[in-house]
Amino acid sequence: MVLRDLIGDVFRTLWAHKLRTFLTMFGIAWGIVSIVLMVAAGEGLRVGQAKVAETLGKDVMIVFHGRTSLQAGGQRAGRMVQWSDEDLPYVQTTATDCQYVLPELEQETVRTHSAYNNAAFLVTGSLPAFGWVRTLNPGVGRFYNESDVQSARRVAFLGTDAAKQLFPEGNAVGQTIHLNDFPYVVIGVMEKKKQDSSYDGWDVNKVFIPFTTMQRDFPAKPPATVHDLDQLLVTPRSVDLHESCKYQIRRALAHLHHFDPHDKEACPIWDTVQEAKAFETMTNGMKYFLGAVGLVTLVLGGLGVMNVMLVAVRERTREIGVRKALGARGNEILRQFFFEALLIAALSGAVGLGIAYGLCAVVNLLPMPDFFAGLLPTWGTGVLACTLLGMIAVLSALYPARRAASIDPIEALRYEAGG
Repeated sequence: MVLRDLIGDVFRTLWAHKLRTFLTMFGIAWGIVSIVLMVAAGEGLRVGQAKVAETLGKDVMIVFHGRTSLQAGGQRAGRMVQWSDEDLPYVQTTATDCQYVLPELEQETVRTHSAYNNAAFLVTGSLPAFGWVRTLNPGVGRFYNESDVQSARRVAFLGTDAAKQLFPEGNAVGQTIHLNDFPYVVIGVMEKKKQDSSYDGWDVNKVFIPFTTMQRDFPAKPPATVHDLDQLLVTPRSVDLHESCKYQIRRALAHLHHFDPHDKEACPIWDTVQEAKAFETMTNGMKYFLGAVGLVTLVLGGLGVMNVMLVAVRERTREIGVRKALGARGNEILRQFFFEALLIAALSGAVGLGIAYGLCAVVNLLPMPDFFAGLLPTWGTGVLACTLLGMIAVLSALYPARRAASIDPIEALRYEAGG
């Protein structure tokens, strides 16, 4: 039997049993759709959460000051420690695996007003790299720079909600606001961002000013000194170095403030890198679980193919006997049934992939909720699904095809359908 005759015979057989063929193809296609959609949903959740998590900071660690819980250097436990801007040169020199070590000062009691409105916003001061580390991307204007810090200029960068409240009509850049009656020129407004966490409030409701200006205009109240800091912001040179960076920071601060470097109570650190890795592990686990559910559905579809082909062998036993009596070889019978199963699987897989990727494209046109980037299918998932489908199709077709090829022609001619 030539290939053209084989294909024609297979299509005639499948068309003669349209309902059975459709139900079998539906089971396999649904398995493909399940795998692709479930893995795409897990990937969308992972990517969405990663994007939102980045709005807090790029691989940032927030180093708070605390109270010692271990004795060290002859000093008692329970002693308060406080970071100082005088710590920065030593820490930056010693913590070589850290890219940035930034000071941060904050004031919640600053009265803020413009020519249009007044409000109470958190005012925070740091260095220019703070804008990049904390993802404070300018929507209009700019963030303060090194020249602003060195000259202690009275310039302000506003969060989006703060700008809307102080300047309801817009056009905040270039306007003047007053912080505790000090005039500040607005040099920029942050672009809108979705923030999933914070250690001191949402960035959209803050006013950002240079560190030196903050120290001069809004000094800490006694017993704190003008050199005291609220916290340090630290980023590693790479994600792989974040653990060594964290240890070097604790060790440097412990040396300066005379506490045990293993005392986490004296130097508590909010490690967003570690949190991001934990969340990625969770989403990957969920993605693999959802993919496994789809795989089970695909395996069930493969069993459906096997059952359908076994029924076909039984129904066509007499036909097989006639063909063998007329000289058809066993390999030809095996090839026909094997090709039928592979054709069902191939058509079902193509339909399933088309439906899955089409659904992903349609869903992604809709507005997505926070922390979800949409259904993000990957080519790797499609290739994996097709590979699994091919393996299942081969395994499910092999037994029925070999059974059909092994039928004895004399017994097949004596076979009565339904008997």
